[in-house]
Amino acid sequence: MSIYPCSFNIHINFAATMTDQNRYDLRGVSSSKDDVHKAIKHLDKGLYPMAFCKILPDLSGDPEYCCLMHADTAGTKTSLAYVYWKETGDLSVWKGIAQDAIMMNLDDMACVGCYNNILLSSTIGRNKKIIDGDVVASLIQATVDIADQLKKDGVLLHLAGGETADVGDIVRTVDVGYTAYGRLRRSDVLANDIKAGDVIVGLASYGQASYETEYNGGMGSNGLTSARHDVFSHEYAEKYPESYNPLIPDEVVYTGSKKLTDTISIDGKEITLGKLVLSPTRTYLPVIKVMFEQFREGIHGMIHCTGGGQVKVSKFIKNKRVVKNNLLEIPPLFKLIQSESGTSWKEMYEVFNMGHRLEVYCDQSIAQSIIDVSKSFNIDAQIIGHVEEAEGEHVHIHSPQGNFEY
Repeated sequence: MSIYPCSFNIHINFAATMTDQNRYDLRGVSSSKDDVHKAIKHLDKGLYPMAFCKILPDLSGDPEYCCLMHADTAGTKTSLAYVYWKETGDLSVWKGIAQDAIMMNLDDMACVGCYNNILLSSTIGRNKKIIDGDVVASLIQATVDIADQLKKDGVLLHLAGGETADVGDIVRTVDVGYTAYGRLRRSDVLANDIKAGDVIVGLASYGQASYETEYNGGMGSNGLTSARHDVFSHEYAEKYPESYNPLIPDEVVYTGSKKLTDTISIDGKEITLGKLVLSPTRTYLPVIKVMFEQFREGIHGMIHCTGGGQVKVSKFIKNKRVVKNNLLEIPPLFKLIQSESGTSWKEMYEVFNMGHRLEVYCDQSIAQSIIDVSKSFNIDAQIIGHVEEAEGEHVHIHSPQGNFEY
C-alpha cells in the first residue's frame, strides 16, 4: 500500500477528537515537561546560565577551561523499534536507536561549542525475555560504527564502554541511553547571547545528508509517544502489549490507520512508514565543526529544537521576540502525523521540529555563508526568521497553517 504526501486522508478516531492535552495526559507524557522544569528551577545553572547545556568549572581547576556532562536516551522510540523489529526481523533499526541516544547528547553539547574529543558511555536496560543478545550486539556495534563515521569528518569520540543491565521487572522492552563528557576552553563557549537584529538560519532535519545512507524523515527523538500511537494501527496493541504501558486507556493506544509496512513515495523512492518514523536523529556535528571554525564570531546562539519543538528557544532568551516567518516546507512525515492525529497545528509546532532541528542565531552578514556550509553537506538551510526586542519572552510562528504565538 502506498500513500503520497499530497493526498493524506484524515483518519477520524476517538483519540483525534480529544484535546491535544488530554491525549498527552492519558498517555502519561508532556510536550513541555513543565513539571520537570519546575523541579529543577532552583538548581545551580552553571557558569553560563543561558548556555544550551550546563557548563561546570574545570575538574582540574584550570580557570581557562570548563567541562560539561550530558545524559540522554532514545526515549520511547525504542518501543516502536521493538515492534518494527518483531514485525520485520530488521535488526538495522537498532543502529538508528543507538544514533538517536548518542546524537541527543552530542548535538546538545555542540550548541555550546563542544563538538570534538568527547567521552561517551552507554547504559542499556533490557527485558532479557524479549530483547535478545543480537539486539544488544547491534546497539554496541552501532556505537563503534557511529564513532568511526564521525571520525571521517574530524569529530572524535572516545568510547568508555558502559553498562548493560537485565531489568525486565521494570523495563518492558529496552531503554537505551548515553552519557557524554567534554572539556573546552571558556573562550570557546557559546553561551546564547541572542540579540535583537539577529537572523535565524534553520537547518533541515529531513532529506539525505552527504554522510547519511538513506532518506531521513526528520523525526529526531521527540514526540514519539504521540507519533506511534496516533499513526499506527490498534492491531499492534493486540500483538505487542509489552510495547506500551497497560495503564494507558485503550482509546488512546495505537489509534491510527497505518501499518508499519505501509509505504510512502518520497523523491521517487518507496519508504515504509515504520522506517520513516524511525529515521535516526540526524547529527549536525560535521556542519557545526565547520561553522565554528570559520564563523564563530558572528554566531550568537544555537538551539537544538528537541523537546519543545519550535518553541524551544523561549528558554534561552530574555526580553526578546523570536519571529519565524519563513520556515522550511513541512516534510511528509509531519504532515502524516498531523493528518492521522488531528493535532492542532499550533500544538504540532510545539511538539515536533516540523522540518528543521537546528537553529543558528547570527549576524545577517554571515547567514548566507552558514547556509552554504550546510548545503555543502546536502542539508537544506535558509533564513527562517529574526529576533526583536520585547517585554518578556515570545515566539511567533507565521506559517501557511496559521499564525501562532507562544
